[in-house]
Amino acid sequence: MSTYTQILYQVVFGSKDYTPFLTTENENMLFAYIAGILKNKSCHSYIVGGTSNHIHIITHLHPTVALSAAIKDIKMASHKMILENGALFSHFPGWQVGYGAFTYSISSKARLIRYVENQKDHHNVCSYKEELIHMLKEHSVDFTDEYLIT
Repeated sequence: MSTYTQILYQVVFGSKDYTPFLTTENENMLFAYIAGILKNKSCHSYIVGGTSNHIHIITHLHPTVALSAAIKDIKMASHKMILENGALFSHFPGWQVGYGAFTYSISSKARLIRYVENQKDHHNVCSYKEELIHMLKEHSVDFTDEYLIT
């Protein structure tokens, strides 16, 4: 039998200390680069987006790709790309240590894509930290507040 999966992930991680570094001039470059990393791993990114200090990835991982390995590769490769394009990303302090990853039913895909598309509006009323805490609570994930900003 072949392997069949349908695991829809929302992955979110930010810059160290929530430092704003994404701008209208550089965000599409980063988002496309991350989508390319996933594509090269035979994963499907439905959308990569975010706002000034964090990103969201809605993706389906290939069955041979471990989530932690994918995020490690995304962070390492994107960090390198950002450093190589330093003038565009002059305020980038590095990625925070961890990440949040949440699974959803495939029926949530359109709603999640809209959510990522509307990040700028969403963050006019909610900070990244507040958003992350909401997601952690919504998915019943225990967390320690002091580790959310590392």
